[in-house]
Amino acid sequence: MGGDSGVAVAVPAAISAVNEWPDLNLILVGQRECIEHASAVGGLPERIRIADAREIVGMDEAPADALRKKKDSSMRVAINLVKSGEADACVSAGNTGALMATSRFVLKTLPGIDRPAIMAIVPTKLGRTYMLDLGANSHCTSEQLFQFAVMGSVVVQDIEGVAEPRIGLLNIGEEDIKGNETIREAARMLTDSSLNYVGFIEGDAIPDQKSDIVVCDGFSGNVALKTMEGTAKLVSHFLEREFRSSLYGRLAGLIALPVLRSLRRRLDPRRYNGASLVGLNGIVIKSHGGADAVAYHQAIRVAMLEVTHQMPEQIRHLLEAQSL
Repeated sequence: MGGDSGVAVAVPAAISAVNEWPDLNLILVGQRECIEHASAVGGLPERIRIADAREIVGMDEAPADALRKKKDSSMRVAINLVKSGEADACVSAGNTGALMATSRFVLKTLPGIDRPAIMAIVPTKLGRTYMLDLGANSHCTSEQLFQFAVMGSVVVQDIEGVAEPRIGLLNIGEEDIKGNETIREAARMLTDSSLNYVGFIEGDAIPDQKSDIVVCDGFSGNVALKTMEGTAKLVSHFLEREFRSSLYGRLAGLIALPVLRSLRRRLDPRRYNGASLVGLNGIVIKSHGGADAVAYHQAIRVAMLEVTHQMPEQIRHLLEAQSL
């Protein structure tokens, strides 16, 4: 029921997902009549069922209010299904703060994890890298940054098949003396660990993929992510304006059309939709609130991958190995 479009996106994404993956079963959680109306043309496949939930968490609603006052919200019911084991994962495009607060309250964090983090994929020159935290924790201790590195390492090992993922700390410079004491202490902890720590990384070096994982606090990570997204839109705007500015520009645009289409596919944010709330004792995936059906479909895929690789258990085992 959440996100900018609610059932208008979630229902067709769910239908396309079960049509693509024959082993997938989905539970659509929300107001039954709304879901049935959205699927009225062809109906729901037999591997999709509805769990009725009467309340809706608003996109601008305070997380504390959603947690206390809306125990029959689609978000709360969906997370309860993960808690009970009836569902293996939850995917939501709803209020991020409410999703994090509710998930943490219901599912709890893994032993050795202070706070969950939001982790997502960022495209790079060589492929892609993973960043965390991207907004869940504005202020972090050095121990929490270290925990983020451990969790990110597990995800990249399992999802990408990288035996020893390279871990970098987002900082204002690459030199050891740069940054505040918190990030310098996190660097010392990573250096002393068995993780593959490669040092500090500046924001402009993220696209160079000098590391497979970029660790940062939620404030810095969210600003960096939104800046990259905004830059991509700005470049696209300038290109479009130049190609339309004159006859020569329009001719050049026609010649460059195949390249431009390829570039658009590579930078299409829908391909990277689905941020993991890592560190929870369960799997919760946050879809972008403005996602269309294609992007939401991708978020479901991310949830399937994490279920297949039993991500929380893998994180638990690495945490134990690091003696946290």
